[in-house]
Amino acid sequence: MTVFVYDGVRTPFGRYGGALSGIRPDDLAAHTLRMLVRRMDFDPGRVDEVVWGAANQAGEDNRNAARMALLLADWPTSVPATTVNRLCGSGMDAVMTASRLVETGDAQLVIAGGAESMTRAPWVLPKPAKGFPADDAALHSTTLGWRLVNPAMPQRWTVSLGECTEALAERYGIDRDRQDEFAARSHRLAAAAWDSGFYDDHVAAVPGVPLVRDEPLRPDTTPERLAALRPSFRPDGTVTAGNASPLTDGACALLLGGEQVATWSGQKPLARIAGRGAAGVDPDAFGIGPVRAAEIALARAGIGWGDIGVVELNEAFAAQALACLAHWPELDPELVNVHGGAIALGHPLGASGARIIGQLASAMRQRGVRWGLAALCIGVGQGLAVVLEVA
Repeated sequence: MTVFVYDGVRTPFGRYGGALSGIRPDDLAAHTLRMLVRRMDFDPGRVDEVVWGAANQAGEDNRNAARMALLLADWPTSVPATTVNRLCGSGMDAVMTASRLVETGDAQLVIAGGAESMTRAPWVLPKPAKGFPADDAALHSTTLGWRLVNPAMPQRWTVSLGECTEALAERYGIDRDRQDEFAARSHRLAAAAWDSGFYDDHVAAVPGVPLVRDEPLRPDTTPERLAALRPSFRPDGTVTAGNASPLTDGACALLLGGEQVATWSGQKPLARIAGRGAAGVDPDAFGIGPVRAAEIALARAGIGWGDIGVVELNEAFAAQALACLAHWPELDPELVNVHGGAIALGHPLGASGARIIGQLASAMRQRGVRWGLAALCIGVGQGLAVVLEVA
């Protein structure tokens, strides 16, 4: 059975400790579910499954965040839900899983998306091996990256994502100027998209929060201003807070279904999911995970790079995105992230994959192109990609 993306909505993305810091991740998720129902005016009891992405799941997003969200949204208790975790790819993994449910006929209408509050990610304290330990105990932040590492894991794989990106920049000869220019472009295009009204139909403000645009966005950012920032991971490095995606809070939900949804809703689909791809790489080379995943997705869709009219590539780091583009010489880089990317908009880990798929569908419609690609890298060395077709 053919599967389509019919609609999508997300919260504005908030900075770490910013406007959304007082909102739980399950409440962010519930808000997007309510908004989908309001926008498409359907009975949530029609939903066959909710598939949700969350990368942390160590705090308020524990105990199956998908199920918590639909209960908080006052949906019928008869609607089942599951939460998936593929770190930065969780939201895209949720969409891919949901699309398979529709394709196999196991479901007709599925909600897929993700949420993350990196601000509210808790500290964790490991249990002691025995009672009444005499030594001090350390708290570990669960906001981002490795923690409680298995000592059997090779050390080169467990360095920070920033250090991995520094190594990637060296490997591909990506200097500081190129990274800062790429980051400034992200802010410039995102600001222009907001000003033109592109995001107005995609973003639903959270009640009680005076945030209507993405909080990380800096419309006046320039390469010169970014050049003044200090390196974040090496004293002589090139990766800074300005050319990397910020820690972010937010949620995004998409409505997926078969042709029957158009019949009862009266709404035409935005795009068809035409191909999916997943790939693994060495954990310290996580940034190029999308390269092989995109090739797999294109092959399964039966098309090539020459058919692609627009690309959403998640900008975990400028150097990481540029390294991926180096592997795709057939792709015009001006077709990538035409409305800005995660460096400007933010990267709430569990939500980003759903965000870029929904944004891709809208961009394809706006630009009148048939084929588009969404792809992202994933910590611990993976990549995901989805090909969309607009009929």
